[in-house]
Amino acid sequence: MIQYSQAELVLGNLTVALAMLERSRDFAALMPEVRVNLAYALPKAKTSRQVAAVDGRITVVRGFPRAAGPLAWGASDHMARLILEARKYSHDINAGINFKCDADIINVARQYASEHGIAFGWVDRTKEPPDIAGPDRSSMPWKVRQLITACGTVPRLFYEGEGWGKEPLFVALGKDAIEVVTTALEIARRYRRLTTDHESDG
Repeated sequence: MIQYSQAELVLGNLTVALAMLERSRDFAALMPEVRVNLAYALPKAKTSRQVAAVDGRITVVRGFPRAAGPLAWGASDHMARLILEARKYSHDINAGINFKCDADIINVARQYASEHGIAFGWVDRTKEPPDIAGPDRSSMPWKVRQLITACGTVPRLFYEGEGWGKEPLFVALGKDAIEVVTTALEIARRYRRLTTDHESDG
């Protein structure tokens, strides 16, 4: 029986999850201005160098999500730090993906979370202390503590409200990359149906 290393398993899972994203025209509608990253940490990761992600992030090409570069260790700073911080409180969190946030997506995601028994939360960036609002590295522990205070746990689905110079974003967290992409794709499908209905009504 072939024994795969943890690094190979992480990269293999990420490869499958990325392929799922790149086949979804629906997900292109959830692309934020800062683009998307998908990250997955090794079981005992302590630094961003032990978290694999898409180098250059994920963008949209001809209507479909496309990775700008290869999967690489240390390719994500923000998402990696979020996963590592969240894991201090919920040990089964290993992966995450970010995507666009607006009022319709909030409603869709909240309904999805309710149906699946997933904790849902949000971070009010206007309450972020001024001394940590600037240097992004200082804000991650604060954001995770805010989520835990509000939800009693680290929610698997949450959004960050608009802050000074910050685009509002959604984040899905989970045990692996396939799980978080599955969540994001289902929200994208529901969002497409909603926006299509709106256009029909108009």
